[in-house]
Amino acid sequence: MSDGDPAGTSAATPLVILAGGGRFPLLVAETVRSQGRPVTIAAIRGEADAAVADFPHVWLGRGQLGTLIALMRRLGARDLVIVGAVRQRRLPRLSELDVGGVWEVIRNWRILRQGDDGLLRKIARLFETRGIRVVGAAEVAPELLMPIGAIGRYHPKETDLADVAVGLCGARAHGADDRGQAVIARDGLVAVKEGPAGTDAMISVFAELPRGISPGVLVKCPKPTQDRRLDMPAIGPDTVRAAAAAGLSGIAVEAGGTIVADRAEVVRLADECGLFVFGVAPDGPLDACLCGCASEGAA
Repeated sequence: MSDGDPAGTSAATPLVILAGGGRFPLLVAETVRSQGRPVTIAAIRGEADAAVADFPHVWLGRGQLGTLIALMRRLGARDLVIVGAVRQRRLPRLSELDVGGVWEVIRNWRILRQGDDGLLRKIARLFETRGIRVVGAAEVAPELLMPIGAIGRYHPKETDLADVAVGLCGARAHGADDRGQAVIARDGLVAVKEGPAGTDAMISVFAELPRGISPGVLVKCPKPTQDRRLDMPAIGPDTVRAAAAAGLSGIAVEAGGTIVADRAEVVRLADECGLFVFGVAPDGPLDACLCGCASEGAA
């Protein structure tokens, strides 16, 4: 295998996961461990879930780039997965920085002025210039990706599919501006768009709007220029609960481009609540959007 093929080293070399918050880092770690590959979690203090203690792990403060690189070299790990939510977007405190972190903040402070994608790509380059390969969670744990079609008992109706098409168009236009990955479409219009607060906050905003003719559909897909090694759309049980509470008819995401956490629980909850969870092929018939990206709501 060539050096550029992650599959060539997946079973033989250790993997390090730089973990933000939520269950996704844990799900990736469990999947990798089940493959027989050694995995260590580098958990971001104040963000990562305490359940990282179930795996070999170290806690890192923000900006401790030198410490992370030293850890990988000590383990003989070349591949790094970056996954999980980061709630607090701020510069690290001086007490959190090691020598490597201080140097990188001084050299790269301008990246904080960019959108999420620009920031993440520059962070990836910081690692890659040091011989560390940043790989996507989907590369090491493809089992977590959403398949094409419905994964539960319920399927979208014709009116739902119309909203899905509108939502895909709106979400991709929104993502092209590096603003978010999700929208809610209703009655042939984009009602709300995801902002910095995330998908659940967007659903809460939608829940306060006056009711429409159709219930509405949550649509989530990767940004057109998104580096999928670093940030992929994700849904989980909490997404289903929030969608049900807001009265949505279902959730549609890009198949192969969205991570599903706790799939069995997602299906159970969706069936219980009467919601569909649907994977749209990126090159399928819904991909040709004729909606004109109509919108009734603000970001």
